[in-house]
Amino acid sequence: MERKRIVAGALAVPVLVSLVMSILFTSSFPVAAEHIALLYALDETAPARDESAHPPSHIVKLIFIHHSCGENWLDDYNGGLGITLRDNNYFVSDTNYSWGPDGIGDNTDIGHWWSWFIGTSSVNYLGTLYTEYSQHTIYTSYSRLPSDPGGENEIIMFKSCYPNSDLLGNPDDPSTIGSNPLRGRDCGPPHHTVGNAKAIYNDILEYFETRQDKLFVVITAPPMQDPKYPANA
Repeated sequence: MERKRIVAGALAVPVLVSLVMSILFTSSFPVAAEHIALLYALDETAPARDESAHPPSHIVKLIFIHHSCGENWLDDYNGGLGITLRDNNYFVSDTNYSWGPDGIGDNTDIGHWWSWFIGTSSVNYLGTLYTEYSQHTIYTSYSRLPSDPGGENEIIMFKSCYPNSDLLGNPDDPSTIGSNPLRGRDCGPPHHTVGNAKAIYNDILEYFETRQDKLFVVITAPPMQDPKYPANA
C-alpha cells in the first residue's frame, strides 16, 4: 500500500525552516516535479535551486493553518513566505484564531489535529477548510496572486505553536497504541508526550491516505526559548 505523503519541517521563529523528515509521494499528485518549488519556498537552508525545480505550470491553491508565528512567517515584512509562494504560482489563503466552525481555528495543538482531520466534526471542519479562500492575518499582511483560480485548496499546510515543543517523554518512545489521551486535547501535561504525539500523526495519516487529491504539509512547532523548558524542548 502506498503511504500518503507528508512533508514536515521545523520552523525557527520567524523565518528559518529546515525540512527534517522524508517526503512520501504518491503518483496521483504532481509533487516530485512541479511542487519542488514549494519545498524550496519552505526551506531557506536549501542549496541553490536546481534548474528542474520549476514552479507549477498552473496556479495551485494552498491554505495555511496557523497562529501568530505562522502569521509572521507569511508577512511581507517579516518572513516573506507569502511573497515567495505568490511568485511560485501558489494562491495562498490561511486560517487563524477564531476561524471556522466551532472556532476550530483556536485549536492548533498536536492533539487538536485529530479533531480537525478525523474527529466527529471533521467533515464540517474540512469542508469549510477546503473552500476557504480568504486571508485571516490579524496584525500583519501578505501578498498573494490577485485572482482566485477556482476550485478547492489542493495543498494544506498546518503547524502548531511553540508550546507544543514542550513534549514529555523521550524522543525514541514508541507510538501510543489504542486509547490516546491526547486526542482532541491541548498541549498541557500529562498527556502531551512523545508517544501520544506520534500516535496522533499516525491517526491522521490514515485520513491523508484517503485524499489522493490533496498534499498535506506538516510544519513542526517552533522551538521553545523560555529557559524553564530546556530539557523537553
